[in-house]
Amino acid sequence: MEKVIEISNLRKSFNDKEVLKGVELTVNKGENVVVLGKSGQGKSVTIQCIVGMIQPDEGSIKVLGQEIGQLNEQQLKDVRVKIGFLFQHAALYDSMTVRENLSFPLRRVLKITDDAEIEQRSMEALEAVGLADAIDKMPSDLSGGQRKRMGLARTLIVKPEIILYDEPTTGLDTITSKEISHLILDIREKYKASSIIITHDMSCARITADRIVIMNDGKYIAEGTYTELENSKDEFINSFFKL
Repeated sequence: MEKVIEISNLRKSFNDKEVLKGVELTVNKGENVVVLGKSGQGKSVTIQCIVGMIQPDEGSIKVLGQEIGQLNEQQLKDVRVKIGFLFQHAALYDSMTVRENLSFPLRRVLKITDDAEIEQRSMEALEAVGLADAIDKMPSDLSGGQRKRMGLARTLIVKPEIILYDEPTTGLDTITSKEISHLILDIREKYKASSIIITHDMSCARITADRIVIMNDGKYIAEGTYTELENSKDEFINSFFKL
């Protein structure tokens, strides 16, 4: 099976605190991998290392066959174009309309100047997340769930091969959280993207995960399907499924 992300012996410290202590992880093409772990374990640090936002102290990160630590600035930019990153709080530009938020990465990152193509891709991304009627709204006019959808649309507009989700359902009500979780599945089906999904939402994990990995003390300590881990005899692993 083709691997789109390969992480080996990843280590990272901040001052005297060692956060990542030899992380090992692979993500296969078309796979949704959910990462569970208590706060402060390094889950977000790991995905920030994947896109080169944080430089690890040691270890190997291969994305789409390329060693991230060996890329020059332009090569890293080229890889980042293939990776969508959905931040926890959507990270929209509040002074821009939805239309402008979507056109920004097309013009700035992909260097597209044709207005008709930008309009077409913007509408396609919004339709994919069920927000076609919001194109001229401001982010402040959107609900929390709509802002998450908008963040997804902006992620999808560059047609990434990999999507990194950082707490995609945080702050949402139960019904909206399930809608976002099913949307993640729809996106995988439509765009054939591979994903890492960091979440504390066990409903999201159950709906979206092909495979779950559990992080503790700076390492991944277990992996399996939702059912396999839910039935684990290990008290720590099982505690996630009793929340």
